[in-house]
Amino acid sequence: MSPLDLGFILFDYAAVAVFGATGALAAARRKHDIITFAFFAAITGVGGGTLRDLLIGAPVFWVARPGYLVVCLGAAIAVWLLGARTWRMGLLLWLDAVGMAAYCVVGAAKALSLGVHPISAVVMGVLTACFGGVLRDILAGEPSVLLRREIYVTAALAGAGVFVTLASLGVDRLVAGGAGFVVALAIRGGALRFHWSLPGFPGSPESEG
Repeated sequence: MSPLDLGFILFDYAAVAVFGATGALAAARRKHDIITFAFFAAITGVGGGTLRDLLIGAPVFWVARPGYLVVCLGAAIAVWLLGARTWRMGLLLWLDAVGMAAYCVVGAAKALSLGVHPISAVVMGVLTACFGGVLRDILAGEPSVLLRREIYVTAALAGAGVFVTLASLGVDRLVAGGAGFVVALAIRGGALRFHWSLPGFPGSPESEG
């Protein structure tokens, strides 16, 4: 296994762990039991990657490597052991931002490695980054990440776009991946910190006042 492959595998596991933690945190807010914690963590952690693999015709990644599910379980247990904390919602948002930034790169990288067109690879990166969070929010009865005013999908699109562009120009993929991660996290972090948002449709309630 090359250092490049190892780097992206570690990046992938880290992204799954972070997203898994956000799923468990969502379960914590609803005061669910430990089994539901684990279920939320698994759905959130592997949901986006599962959709990506199904769309590009690749073997679903966690089926052959159940270690991803173990990582999700570990994240759920860690959140459970933390117990009640007043700062969980803030942690959920920032962990979600980190997971999104990592997953938009990982998803695009896997698509590129399987010969997917660069434009389609960017889309795969966005789907990988966003779909797990969508499933988490639906299960938790929370407003979807796609419907929040702060920039989210745009950050994933920018991160995946930067990575694919640099990789297509021949830049080392670990370097390109790091650049994509930083761009996505910076945009999403700015949205959380400064409430950045794109203009709403003219005349809609969100665009008034």
